[in-house]
Order: sequence, then structure tokens, then C-alpha cells
Amino acid sequence: MIVRHFLRWIQTASAGDRADATSALARAYLHSDLSVDDRAAAESAMVTLLDDPSPLVRRALADAFATAEDAPHSVLIGLLQDQPEIAGLVARHSPLLLDAELVDLVGSGEPLVQYAIAQRDDLPAPVCAAIAEVGCLEACLALVTLDADIPAFSIDRIVERFGDDGDIREALFAREDLSPGARQALVVKLSSALSAFVAGREWLAADRADRIVREASEKATVVIAAGCGGEGLMPLVRHLRLSGQLTTGLVLRALLSGHVRLFEEALAELSGLGVRRAAGFVHDRRGAGFRALYDKAGLPLSAYPAFRAALDAWHDDGAGAFRGGDAQLRRRMVERVLTAYAPLAPTELDQLLALLRRFAAEAAREEARAFTRDLIAGNDALDDADVEVPLVAAA
Repeated sequence: MIVRHFLRWIQTASAGDRADATSALARAYLHSDLSVDDRAAAESAMVTLLDDPSPLVRRALADAFATAEDAPHSVLIGLLQDQPEIAGLVARHSPLLLDAELVDLVGSGEPLVQYAIAQRDDLPAPVCAAIAEVGCLEACLALVTLDADIPAFSIDRIVERFGDDGDIREALFAREDLSPGARQALVVKLSSALSAFVAGREWLAADRADRIVREASEKATVVIAAGCGGEGLMPLVRHLRLSGQLTTGLVLRALLSGHVRLFEEALAELSGLGVRRAAGFVHDRRGAGFRALYDKAGLPLSAYPAFRAALDAWHDDGAGAFRGGDAQLRRRMVERVLTAYAPLAPTELDQLLALLRRFAAEAAREEARAFTRDLIAGNDALDDADVEVPLVAAA
């Protein structure tokens, strides 16, 4: 009876009054001890209110039921089909929505609703994957910023779709669960952005900017590889091959940095051989195994002398002590390779010769920086000692 009067009354009431009355009806449904018949009638009335022309009325329903565990599902579904501001409120908070319903909502393509879902607590993997696949930039940013448990393949998809966005890159770089492959892909995205910026400002010619950025990316890749533990290196190397980044320059840089694990993994990936077998050929100094491995990997024939000289230098410098490498080019190794290769270069326009000369300059700069740091640290230690001696004597 009360519901019947309510339905008659709302036909002439103002939008504000209808919204207040709707809120009261919803609270009564949730918190009052209604009979079965009254409860069913109240639900029918609220379903009718989903067609109210005023968003104030429908918003009142959303405010009442968004977080309720006893909300009528029929009303929730109607609210989820409402305008984005109302649907987003329910999508953000309702504990009654199934994973499949959330995935469908993400797939609807409404950015505000996608963003609301991305802010939910403890999002399940399928919903995270849906947001990564079709969610808007803001939804993906919320997903990676709020430290959701996102599957690795979904992070890769976000990198692929939005890695050019600075906020996305910053949020992903801050995540502890970022895989080496995703981190390297972000480095490439960042490098491309820097190259375009520099070329756009005409600070450098486009081709020179691209080369500088590419080599910086390769250096960063070796740094990332140096931080890989356990089985993390193989997926990174596979990602590099599939993305066309496992180049001669990168493979040579890995060896000249003393990172022979990366070198072995790269040759194994390029040749199709197992890592243990490839490593055996790398360490065989007596036979022709390394040459066969090199040829099978498809690396340039003209570059073989440089790789052979680098491998000999690594063995002579104490291979066991530097198997993992420290991601910095080793000056002695680079200079030895440059000395061995320079007489073999066909012309001064040889690209490998130019690359080795750049490697030598880079190694010299890194060595000078390290020397300066050590010198400053030594002076600081001496200064501290000079201060402490009088204090001890005075005591």
C-alpha cells in the first residue's frame, strides 16, 4: 500500500523531492524489517525509478546501493546501463558484480566506467587483462599506479599501447614486478621520445640522434640484463630477438662489457641451440666450435675477427671473475679488439670500426668518471681522518 502511494506521489513531485524519497525508499529496503511482499514491491518501485527522467533520482539509487551487499541485482544492472557518472559509481564500489560483468563493462568502451573499475581494490587478473587490452589511457594509468596484481602479459600490452606516455612510463618504472623485457621496452619507448624531441628541436640531425639514442638503449639493455637473476635473462633475450633488437652491436657490447651470460644467451637464441651447448662453444678455445656457433647465429662474417679478439681478451682477463659483467665496457678489452680489427677494416667508412672507436671513447669516459669518484671518496676519507685525530689527542 505504501509503495502504491509512493508511485502515485512521484508522478507530480519535483525532481529534488523524488530524489530524497528514492533515497529513503532505498535505505528502507536495505535496513528496515520489511515483509516479503513489501520488499518485492519496493524492488519493483525502484526498478521503475530507473526510467525516471531526472539523473538526481537515479543517482540517489546509485549512492544508496553502490556499496551495499544486499542491493537488488536488477537495480544494479539498470544503474550500470545509465550515464557514465552513475554507472561508474556502481562499477567502482559494488561488491556484487561478477568478474564477467566487470569485463563486459570494460569492453563497453566508456572511459569513465573503465577508469572507475581500474580503481577497485583487489582486481582479478581477467579484469586487469581486459583493461590492459581495451582500457583507455586513464584506466591503464590507474591500474599500474594503484599497484594492482597485473599479469606480466597485460603489462606488456600496456607498454605496447601507451608506452609513449610519460606518466605511464614513470608509473611502470616504479613497479617492482616489472619484467626485464617490459623495462627494456619502456627504455626503447623513452629513447624514441628523446630522439624525436632532439630532432624536432633541430639540435641534432635525425639520423645522428637516432644512432645516439639507439646505442644508449643498447647500453641500458645490458644494464637491465646485468640485473636479471635466475631464469629472467632468457625471456629478455627472446624479447630482444622478436623485436629486432638483438643486433650485432648489442651482442658485441655485451661481450665487451664482460657480460658473457648475455652473450651466450644471445648466441643460443640466434642460432637455435641450447644455452649449455652454446656456452660450451664459447669456452672452447682449442677447436672451431665458436666459429661454427657464430656462423649459425647469422652474425656478419666481417665482424668475426672483432668477436674472436673480444672473446680471447675476456678469457685472458680472467673469465670466471667477470662472467656476469658489470654492464660497463671494459677499456682494455675494447682497445685490444680495436687494435686487432683496425688493420682488417676495408675502409675508414667501415661501420664496425666506427662503432669500436665509439666504444673505446665511451669506455675511456667511464674509466675517467670512476677514477674521479674514487679520488673524491679518498680525499673525503682523508679529511675525516684529519678531523678525528685532534679530537682523540685532546681526549
